[in-house]
Amino acid sequence: MSAATNTCTAPIPVIRTVRARRVLPPTAAFVGAALGFAGIYLASGAPTSLLVQYQAAWGFPEWMLTVAFAAYAFGLVAALLVTGSLSDILGRRPVLIASLAGELAAMLLFVFAPNIGWVIAARIVQGVATGAATSAFTATLGELAPERHKKLAAIIGGAAPAGGLGLGALLSGIAVQFSSSASVIVFVSLAVIMVLAGLVAVFSQETVSRRGGALRSLVPRVVVPRNARREFGSVIPVLLASWMLAALFLGLVPTIIRTIFGIDSGLVSGVTVFLEPGAAALAGFVLGRFTSRSTVVVGGVSVLVGTAVIVGAIALHLLPLVWVGAVIGGVGFGASFSGSMRILAPLAQPTERAGLFAAVFLVAYLSFGVPAIVAGQLVGPVGLLATVLGYGVVILLIAVVAILAQLRLARS
Repeated sequence: MSAATNTCTAPIPVIRTVRARRVLPPTAAFVGAALGFAGIYLASGAPTSLLVQYQAAWGFPEWMLTVAFAAYAFGLVAALLVTGSLSDILGRRPVLIASLAGELAAMLLFVFAPNIGWVIAARIVQGVATGAATSAFTATLGELAPERHKKLAAIIGGAAPAGGLGLGALLSGIAVQFSSSASVIVFVSLAVIMVLAGLVAVFSQETVSRRGGALRSLVPRVVVPRNARREFGSVIPVLLASWMLAALFLGLVPTIIRTIFGIDSGLVSGVTVFLEPGAAALAGFVLGRFTSRSTVVVGGVSVLVGTAVIVGAIALHLLPLVWVGAVIGGVGFGASFSGSMRILAPLAQPTERAGLFAAVFLVAYLSFGVPAIVAGQLVGPVGLLATVLGYGVVILLIAVVAILAQLRLARS
């Protein structure tokens, strides 16, 4: 047999080609992640205007409103404690995909809810999914952002939660005012948004290398890098005051509008709720040109002034003045939160960011949920008006502490 024959009969090697996974361009992935982040908070704010409608239909007591409202916050806090650092280990994409699937499940629970128990269950599922997604989304924005947009990513991370909460409440209020099927319209639309956000996560580039220790990271803990601890302690009063004010609007304002002002209108409730977080989102962008410390100080002062105006307006039964206070307080909410994020973000390494952001949102949502539950329990024995006025005074005292802490750090 000739050499030529041997050559012809030798097995021909098969070359296997591995098809690379298609990913979105960096700018498109960044924009999609920003919209997805806002979308989960849009869903978080949506039940605010619907809860009063549920109460009218199912006849449960008023304190159950605050339980249904705050159940979301406690689910979110639990998820932050357990999964806050998970995306630093598994990668951003798996955590975001699983979280958005949980959001979709929560939307479907809302659609088919026959009673307040189902709504509370949906709020818990929603809170858990949002808590798992929040730190991962915040870290992802900074990592996907083009270099020239890194500051914008931090601003979006601070503004998207407030803007989403307010817009969700406004849109659901409009649906309540003009449709007899508001719940179905709102939550089916949000389910579609979750599917689209999930597709963005699937086709985005992973920004963190997977490493071991995922199970160990699930042990509940708060991770604040050593370099960030001093600044983290200084922003706690700021977060407490601003998120308590947000809880007043998102948790109690629909009841205040109906009971104290005697107005039964989904549109009025939706607009009133929207003003505070809506102003917060706008302030986060507008004040981005100022230094982070100055932004936090402006935020603390605005929370103080806005709360004082709101408390006076409710005591005097002047709804237009409530709107003025809402805008001022909203500017404070947005400025203090976005400024705090801008102070803290540079103090963490890439593998520490999700854990740090989880700690920030842990403080924020404990401030959002616990006072609302306490206020709900006080409505029965002391009355709604006295509860709201006392709640406002507590915010004022904490805001003073926050401003003094920030001024001391600015001098040093």
